[in-house]
Amino acid sequence: MNRLIARVASAALLFGLAAQAAQAADALNGKSLYLNGPVSGGATCASCHGPTPANNVNGILAAANQPSVISNAFAANLGGMGSLFSGKFSAAELADLAAFIGNPNVTAAPAASLAPTTLTFSGANIGQASAPLSATLTNSGNAALNIGTISIGGAAAGDFALGGGSCANGASIAAGANCTVQATFTPTAAGARAATLTITHNATGGSSTVSLNGTGNATPQATIGLSASSVDFGKLLTGTPSAVSSITVNNSGQAALNFSAISVSGASAAIITRAGTCAVGTPVAAGGSCTVTVQAAPTSAGAIAASLTLASNASNGGGTVTVSLTGTAAAPAPALSATPSAVAFGLQTIGAAAATQTVTLANTGNVALSIGSVGVTGSTAVKLSGSTCGTTLAVGASCAATVSFTPTTEGAVTAALAVASNAPALQVGITGTGTTQATAKPALSETGPIAFADTQVGSSAADHTTTLGNSGNAALKIATLTLGGTNPGDFVVGGTCAANVSVSSGATCTITTAFKPTASGARSADLLLVTDSGAQFHLTLNGNGVAVVVTTPSLGISPQSFDFGSVVIGGTAPTRRFTLTNSGAAAVTLSGATFSGPFAAVADSTGCAAFPVTLQPGASCDLVVSYTPTNAGASSGSVTIQSGSTTWNIALSGQGAASTPNAAPSNHGGGGCSASQDVTDPTLAALLVLSLVVIGWRRRSRNGGAK
Repeated sequence: MNRLIARVASAALLFGLAAQAAQAADALNGKSLYLNGPVSGGATCASCHGPTPANNVNGILAAANQPSVISNAFAANLGGMGSLFSGKFSAAELADLAAFIGNPNVTAAPAASLAPTTLTFSGANIGQASAPLSATLTNSGNAALNIGTISIGGAAAGDFALGGGSCANGASIAAGANCTVQATFTPTAAGARAATLTITHNATGGSSTVSLNGTGNATPQATIGLSASSVDFGKLLTGTPSAVSSITVNNSGQAALNFSAISVSGASAAIITRAGTCAVGTPVAAGGSCTVTVQAAPTSAGAIAASLTLASNASNGGGTVTVSLTGTAAAPAPALSATPSAVAFGLQTIGAAAATQTVTLANTGNVALSIGSVGVTGSTAVKLSGSTCGTTLAVGASCAATVSFTPTTEGAVTAALAVASNAPALQVGITGTGTTQATAKPALSETGPIAFADTQVGSSAADHTTTLGNSGNAALKIATLTLGGTNPGDFVVGGTCAANVSVSSGATCTITTAFKPTASGARSADLLLVTDSGAQFHLTLNGNGVAVVVTTPSLGISPQSFDFGSVVIGGTAPTRRFTLTNSGAAAVTLSGATFSGPFAAVADSTGCAAFPVTLQPGASCDLVVSYTPTNAGASSGSVTIQSGSTTWNIALSGQGAASTPNAAPSNHGGGGCSASQDVTDPTLAALLVLSLVVIGWRRRSRNGGAK
């Protein structure tokens, strides 16, 4: 039993010593804990020992690299430390605190390593590029690694080139992250070639290098290059050849380029005609070039898909290069559309002035439209009163036909606007009703289409106003005012005209339209207005959405809220550090911070500079905030940080506590954060004494047994 006790005591001593030595302490994390307090919140070491342990306020340096000194102070509740911190720090965090106390000037810094340190390229023929090799730049530090420039220098710098990789000039590499840089080798002379790749940065040393080595082979080779890797013939008509497309083939090598085959293959090969100066048996001298021309003559509708292949003795491309040939073909087909597709005049007074409406005719086919005639059939009360349409209409073009209604008898009439052309016959139905009663006579101030200026997606173009007038001798009521068509959600309708709104004789109302694109490209809609008499009016709305990259400030805040806990009124104001990090892709300028409640910014040389503060992408700084309650009870407030029109908020809270008069001081040495004012660790001393007692007892036991 005695032997067991001795072994346990010895093991306890060794464990206590080993635990202190094995802890891989993080002084930077210790700094955060010292200045901000436990992760769970509460008082801070700095509130009792000052902003830096270097001042040794209340003997804090006794705990330098001695986590057991801190834990023993907690256990003994020295200076009330147990009440404040017992159970709030893990063993690792205590070790971090002790490490910071031992190194109070610790700062975050990047650490750069570039591996491998040498890139050796395989032998390459003069003028021929090798496969790329890469090196990895790693930031093993605890602050952002900022890259300055990436360059190649040295005797044969011109034989090596940067290309690819994720490292870039001016880039920022986060702590623990890495990026790659790639280089290629294209020898300009025979023999060994060498250069140095250098990356400048803000880590120790200021730069990292990689040696570049390669061997140039003197054997001359041909090298092929193409002016285009694909040809798109575009939209073609069956029976009509495309324009001739030309591809230039050049030889940038050191030997003649000889073609072994030049061919066209694929589903549409039969409609492709090839010509040009490139030919089998006709070498292309080093530094020279030739051309290949292709033309498509589709005979049927559908997609065009083929490939032009050139096989040669070139050292690159595996000896074969390919050019894809694409396009679409459609049969010639004129097409005609009308907007609106029907015209309704509604009630019109007999003998009153004619009511008019306009129909827009558009060529939506792929060939020119030949117009034979434009006229009105049906009731003689409806006439074609004007037309801008000639005998032909180009693809995508439009013209306008105006029809009028002058009833001579009571009752409904029907007619049609008939258009004869080389497209299928088109008829636009026309309706109206004659009456002897007084009627309204609605008319719009324009016939459209309304074209809005190109507008950024998410923004709005200038409003456009159209007037609805009533020149009749009776009031009208708007039955319907709606948006339809392809993209009605990209347009907004307002104004004094609306459904169920009445317009008196001789009066007007306004229709305001706005363009707010939700996507890029052409956008359109159809505005339909219907009156209670049955009259219908259409306005086409057109606009073009423009997509642009909008840079929005992005700021990360840690923590986003904090409770300072209970703080004595009139006592030392506790502080908390809030880390502000630019998590966006562009620099952000913080113009200011607005506080509410008993909270305020604290000037700190290790925190953010005075506002305005500009943070580069990935950069951060600490906003130090204090809590000074003036009234007992719960406190709440916030910090609002501004950048232009963008704001971020930090929620703050605390509890004000009235001070206790004539209270005896309870801090007898540690100041609430360290155990004593000297370097003595009472636990270590006790373990040492116990160990000596056990060793002495065991020796006496042996001696007694020997007798």
